[in-house]
Amino acid sequence: MPSRTHVVGVVTLSLALAGSLAPAAADAAPAHQVRPVSVRNISVRTAPAGRVLPVPGTVNARDTGGYLTYDGKRTRWGVLYRSESLAKIPADGTAALAALGLGSVLDLRTAPEIRADGADRLPAGVTSVPDAVDDTGLYAFIGQAVLSRDPAYQQALLGDGRARARMISLYRGFVTNPANRAALGTAVRAVSNSSKPVLFHCSAGKDRTGVLADTVLRAVGVPAATSEQDYLLSGPLRAASDQALRDQLKAAGYMQDPGLLIPLQQVSSDYLGAFRDQAVQDYGSFGNFLTDGLGLDASTLLRLRIRLVG
Repeated sequence: MPSRTHVVGVVTLSLALAGSLAPAAADAAPAHQVRPVSVRNISVRTAPAGRVLPVPGTVNARDTGGYLTYDGKRTRWGVLYRSESLAKIPADGTAALAALGLGSVLDLRTAPEIRADGADRLPAGVTSVPDAVDDTGLYAFIGQAVLSRDPAYQQALLGDGRARARMISLYRGFVTNPANRAALGTAVRAVSNSSKPVLFHCSAGKDRTGVLADTVLRAVGVPAATSEQDYLLSGPLRAASDQALRDQLKAAGYMQDPGLLIPLQQVSSDYLGAFRDQAVQDYGSFGNFLTDGLGLDASTLLRLRIRLVG
């Protein structure tokens, strides 16, 4: 049976409750191949060849290249990557990152998450850039529910749509929280200003990472529907490790009904839609959200486009 310390670390280090249970991506992902894809190739069941990166210790590391833009161009391969936390990757995972030629890694995790999970294990010469996006207390909320071992309390916190409502609130908070807007703006500027490839991540690589990817892709002219499919790929990529954690928590006696966690682990068009809707509600349009909400000027957006689209 896992120790309490082990389960605390696993539960609290990410919204998807990832960590030590995640199988190595090298066992599940195809070899990295540089080739363009269109929205017709994108499936929420299987990631297209070349999208998922063979980085041992990850299941959700991928390239944002190859997406068709409105003007018929495509996002560049090998320039911008996204992933889950890199704190637990083995030595060969760090070596795989070195092969990407990264200049920097943007860490969207909060300080408590980094304390629980650890710092990223990065190759020499790669700069770690802390850029925390607040999880609106979800970090503590998950631990509170799971560690209670109380089925009635867990049902009261997570059941009857409450977990889903918490996620909707989280995604709206990416827009309404000024610190979150500032962090997202900082991340976009970092990507636009970098002369080397950049990787960004949170804990599970699905929520904060997902909205940042959506923001960047749409900002450079990738259609919203295509960007949504990129967001949804976290679902099938994370499914096995998420199920494994639920099974472990039940076996360890922490939860009688670990299915209560599914809304916290999954990605959903409704979640992303809440983020997008809030941006339009508060700023009138996605373009205004970029300029007025995130503080991005025209030169930054132009550099971003030049950097990511070719």
